[in-house]
Amino acid sequence: MRAWSELFRVSALFSVPGDALAGAAAVGRGPGRGTAFAVGASLCLYEAGMALNDWADREEDAVDRPHRPIPSGRVSPAAALGAAGVLTAAGLALAARAGRPALAVATGLAATVWAYDLRLKHTKAGPAAMAAARSLDLLLGATAAGSGTAATARGGADNVAARVAFVRGPLPAALALGAHTYGVTAVSRHEAQGGSTAVPLAVLATTAALGTAVLTAGRAGRTGTQGEHGAARTKGPGEHGPVRTGVPGEHQLLRAQGPGAHRAVPNQGPGEHRVVQAGGAGERLPVPTRGPGEHRPTRPHHLTPADLLLTAFTGAYLRTAGPPLLRAALNPSPPLTQRAVGGGIRAMIPLQAALAARNGAPGSGLAVMALVPLARALARKVSPT
Repeated sequence: MRAWSELFRVSALFSVPGDALAGAAAVGRGPGRGTAFAVGASLCLYEAGMALNDWADREEDAVDRPHRPIPSGRVSPAAALGAAGVLTAAGLALAARAGRPALAVATGLAATVWAYDLRLKHTKAGPAAMAAARSLDLLLGATAAGSGTAATARGGADNVAARVAFVRGPLPAALALGAHTYGVTAVSRHEAQGGSTAVPLAVLATTAALGTAVLTAGRAGRTGTQGEHGAARTKGPGEHGPVRTGVPGEHQLLRAQGPGAHRAVPNQGPGEHRVVQAGGAGERLPVPTRGPGEHRPTRPHHLTPADLLLTAFTGAYLRTAGPPLLRAALNPSPPLTQRAVGGGIRAMIPLQAALAARNGAPGSGLAVMALVPLARALARKVSPT
């Protein structure tokens, strides 16, 4: 059992469920039946990739990592390859239960995993393939949540709205998670022999940029949503709509009427004034008017509990990934590089929590963060790398 735990790197498993939860949050859905199937499919495909990875690297590991389960003889190559096949089939079966769109994404994810382990891992396309796999895993959670299915079927304006929602929701979250995964994979290429200073430094800068982007985008999104209200003004009793648009700089004369009388007021452009002539006295009172597209000033945005959670999750992400990368950059030895990779894997959990909170699901973020102590405790017994 110990050998299979090492083969599957079970301590890294806790970085997987957050993909589906963040994907569901990105399409405005809470965890449901489809999310449960997505989590199960993701876990199976992730472990399939772990077994296949050690099978493909068995000759290399015999030199660099002879203690690994296959080179040490504790797990046979045939058993590892068979486990990869069975887990892949199980993952696709679970994804099929979540619907055809989820199965389509899971199929692409499985193909990416097998292509990475068998062909792309030791090429320049390796980090990009691994990043694509993690992004697809988040999109699997988004499609399994079922958002946009009815809209896509109806077509027309609803279909356009579904595409816009996809671009604004799960796609940015998937790209953020993919960018982090790209960096972790790039560092992992040097974990056996070390020797790279530039790569950990570049990934450290990327980590800081990702944390800043997630934090600022989350707050800006909520502030923008609040600022959209009140942009339009409801007309009061007796008010008439605009009659004609004046020429910029033009002043319109309006003679005061008797009590209760109404009169349509021509619409002015930006910067124009309307002039009121009171009771024939000839007194002109310029009154500034709001032109088309102008908005009322909004009140400053105050921090909410969701903002505080987003800040805490982002801080945890930076704190988990940053220090190990800095130490690996200062001393690129194999042990410190391996710790940087392990920190990058564990940092996916608070990043997923931050992405969920950014998309309005702080509860899902808290559920994801509850996995952190479990991952940390298990990592002391089984290495995630």
